[in-house]
Amino acid sequence: MAGIPVKIFIFSGEGYLTMDILKIPRMEKQEYDQLIRDTYVCRIAFRGEAFPYIAPFMYIFDGKFMYFLSTRYGRKIDYFRQSPAVSVEVDSFSPDMSCYTFISLQGILEEVVDEALKKKVRQDFVDMIRERNLSHNVLAALGQSPDDPPESIAREERTLVWKLKGVRDIVALKNG
Repeated sequence: MAGIPVKIFIFSGEGYLTMDILKIPRMEKQEYDQLIRDTYVCRIAFRGEAFPYIAPFMYIFDGKFMYFLSTRYGRKIDYFRQSPAVSVEVDSFSPDMSCYTFISLQGILEEVVDEALKKKVRQDFVDMIRERNLSHNVLAALGQSPDDPPESIAREERTLVWKLKGVRDIVALKNG
């Protein structure tokens, strides 16, 4: 699917010019849910001081909510505490960019405080790391030593658990 043709009008000093462009098609809910299920790395944009602050995060998706583990240090913690309103972006693309999909979600991050849910989310991260055969080096991004087994994520509380809720705007586009 190449796109949807759209005609735009541009005003120049000599009058209006027309230009044909292709508008990227939108994804249906089942398509963007599948994109979220298939990938495990996203970017979260926090409200920064003068500019947004964007950081990569691994996540899990339970079919309804995205969950993230965050180290307990860094600018993201300060920005989260100041304003939990964020934009989350997930994408997938072919090496030559002939096919790509992306979704942007605007919502609210909430720190999970329920002990049973935190334990489940941490175990889901362990399972994801094992199932996807990820390098133990990824543990450093989660506040763990790469020398530790992935199960240490579930046993120790080195991370905060965040949940994306209150999603108000979803932009999900695809090409190819």
